[in-house]
Amino acid sequence: MAAKDIKNIKLAKQIYDALSTEFPDSSCSLETDCPQNLAIRGILSAQCTDKRVNITARQLFDRFPDMESIASQEPEVIAEIIKPCGLTASKTKSVMAFAKKMTDEWGGVIPNDVDALMEVPGIGKKIANLIIGEVYGTPAVVVDTHCKRVMKRTGITDSEDPAKVEKDIMKAFPEEQWISIGHLSVDLGRKYCTARAPKCGECPLSSFCKRRI
Repeated sequence: MAAKDIKNIKLAKQIYDALSTEFPDSSCSLETDCPQNLAIRGILSAQCTDKRVNITARQLFDRFPDMESIASQEPEVIAEIIKPCGLTASKTKSVMAFAKKMTDEWGGVIPNDVDALMEVPGIGKKIANLIIGEVYGTPAVVVDTHCKRVMKRTGITDSEDPAKVEKDIMKAFPEEQWISIGHLSVDLGRKYCTARAPKCGECPLSSFCKRRI
């Protein structure tokens, strides 16, 4: 094992220990009432806050409580409901494509398969990883903007490319931490490691973060 990999494994342990102490109740910030609804929320979350997604998704599911009812609607009806989440045209296409996959191909069961999920337009690696991680507990890393920022600032990665960041995280953190390190990174990114004016002096990682030292 390369010296850099050994160093990153040690750094990852420090990061995980500090974050799990700071955020002991860390979990997915999207509502997870049922697998298919979580998947829809994941689709809606692109360039949108989880808070807004949760509010909008409740309105969608109150009106159309199952995938069959979503898949049978005219796109304009779905678009009007999910409009507050932005990227309306592409998200409408993705939501309806997912609902149709669920009803026509998957028999109402989400596949525990990243490649199968990515066949749905609008579901990329990040959302596919979110789905299999939250639904099945399959080890997977969700590299969102918070995770990418935290991992680069701390020195786990030097890349901006989500695929490379994901690989660096998978090399540094043990498999059983892949799901939770994503949630913990979101918590840190929101409270301390913000994109602008990060609160480095208050951050639980300040004593060993690359950005600070």
